[in-house]
Amino acid sequence: MAGVDVRGGAPATYNVELLRPVNLVERVNALVLSGGSAFGLETCVGVVRWLKEQQAGFLYGGVNVPIVCGAGIFDLGVAQGPPPNADSGYAACAAASAEEDRRGLAGAGAGASAGKALGPAGAMAGGLGMASTRAGAHIVAALAVVNAFGDVIDRSGRIVAGARQPDGSFADAVTLIARDGQLRRPAPSNTTLAIVATTAPLNREGAVKVAQMAHDGLARAIRPVHTMVDGDVVFSLSVAAAAAEPADVSALGTMAAEAVQDAVLDAVLLANQ
Repeated sequence: MAGVDVRGGAPATYNVELLRPVNLVERVNALVLSGGSAFGLETCVGVVRWLKEQQAGFLYGGVNVPIVCGAGIFDLGVAQGPPPNADSGYAACAAASAEEDRRGLAGAGAGASAGKALGPAGAMAGGLGMASTRAGAHIVAALAVVNAFGDVIDRSGRIVAGARQPDGSFADAVTLIARDGQLRRPAPSNTTLAIVATTAPLNREGAVKVAQMAHDGLARAIRPVHTMVDGDVVFSLSVAAAAAEPADVSALGTMAAEAVQDAVLDAVLLANQ
């Protein structure tokens, strides 16, 4: 069971309309996060191909149709080489492992950056991060790809990745905005993506609510966020066992925000170590 909430003004997404509660399909076979902006959404096609070979999908008209949704970050000009394509998506599925730890400058986070209030020259690496917590009996985990216009703030309010002055000090994007009344160099090259997964059972409406509340984690960790030059998207997943005990949606959303906040911090700290 999956849900989505899109709050950035410049998203690059694939098939996210399927996740609206008014539509037919309730479950997904894969979520894809990619670099390469709109070009990188081609990775979803490769994931569909891999799933078709596994005979996975939504049975409709006698055919298994793989249900894949995704989103991309704008890292063109930063990431090395051509944008990922369908073969990249296929290879990612074939190489997927629960045993290998891929964080920092890896996967969709390889070309991600944060803190662009003074332009790309003053930005820092964004990366891919993960974190997990609990809501009672259930696990709530988050994965984030940080490619933000804004600065990343730790839990004490200190900037840990952001726009830097020539002397290396942080400029503080919010201070600049307060002074100028506008974003500085607002290039449309930003997006933070997150996936929240829980062992708790959720219906479609609950999955969307958890995704909505998880955005609070982005708002705590990134200043500013959800701007017209960010394409911020949060997906949610319920991976509950058949006999899983019910959970309070508000509690899950609360802890999802906590996990997302920590995943954003994990991403930038590992990417810049």
